Amino acid sequence: MSAKRQPAEETRPRASGRAGALRRMADMLKQGAVMLDLQCPACASPLFRLKSGEIWCVNCQKRVVIVKEGEDVITAASHLLLSSLEETLLRKLNELNKMMKEEDDLGRLVELSTLIARILDNLEKVRRIARMR
Repeated sequence: MSAKRQPAEETRPRASGRAGALRRMADMLKQGAVMLDLQCPACASPLFRLKSGEIWCVNCQKRVVIVKEGEDVITAASHLLLSSLEETLLRKLNELNKMMKEEDDLGRLVELSTLIARILDNLEKVRRIARMR
């Protein structure tokens, strides 16, 4: 009677949390990010400025907003909010575009067109506000 062979388990040791973070830091530097002389307030890891201008903690894998002394937190984070809102509106436009391509009912097409027009208006407003900053 032959025994079934079990799949071999991975023999490579898994990267520890710190080793993984160091590898991600090296990758970010290779991609053109700049290591800053600032530390993450949550984990004390070095912060990186991405090519996009965003500040990023590799360890926490989150954006970090630097608030200058005397500056309002909401004001400092407003560009992130506007950017996120723009991204959401564009994603919704893409979804509506797909729905429109498949729709044959004229009434539903009118509804979708109205939604698209409203989203485009809002997208224009968000971009106008972002340019004023």
